[in-house]
Amino acid sequence: MISRLTGILAAKRAPQILIDCNGVGYEADVSMTTYYQLPEVGEQISIWTHLLVKEDSHSLIGFTGEQERKLFRQLIRINGVGPKMALTILSGIDDQQFAICVANNDVAMLTRLPGIGKKTAERLIIEMRDKIEALLSDMPAQQASSGGHSVISEAIEALQALGYKPADAEQMIGRAQQQGETHSSASQLIKKALQTTVKL
Repeated sequence: MISRLTGILAAKRAPQILIDCNGVGYEADVSMTTYYQLPEVGEQISIWTHLLVKEDSHSLIGFTGEQERKLFRQLIRINGVGPKMALTILSGIDDQQFAICVANNDVAMLTRLPGIGKKTAERLIIEMRDKIEALLSDMPAQQASSGGHSVISEAIEALQALGYKPADAEQMIGRAQQQGETHSSASQLIKKALQTTVKL
């Protein structure tokens, strides 16, 4: 089991990163929450990992924090929630916000995340209800940072990586900006865009 990697961040293109560990390159998929906490390419990085084993492939999921990995592992145990959906959830809402949604039975908030319908949101709340205390404890504050592209362009690219069409992603970011809040990072802007999008 590969549980943690430490090396040089060789490349990053949402939602994938490449880490060079003493000459061996490891690819990993990450959530947008993790992606915007990454250092610049060429800098040292240390991430927690989860190894996904399938009949025809082995793949890694990376996390900057162990708490996010714990939530990911709990999510993929739920019927109908695979790794891709779990990463989508973690991209649009952090672990503490997720716990609050579950505690408040906030189905509406969860259904604003791409690919999450009402039935799935209700199942998430029911399945995770008994794990709320663990989710709310020992959650360090996480600061997201963005570099390279502008906050707006990075947020739009991230939404496209989550499966939204370019035009839809631009409209979502536009609506988020109209809320009148200042967003210092792409991560904050993405979360606001997802929160203000009402799922049809």
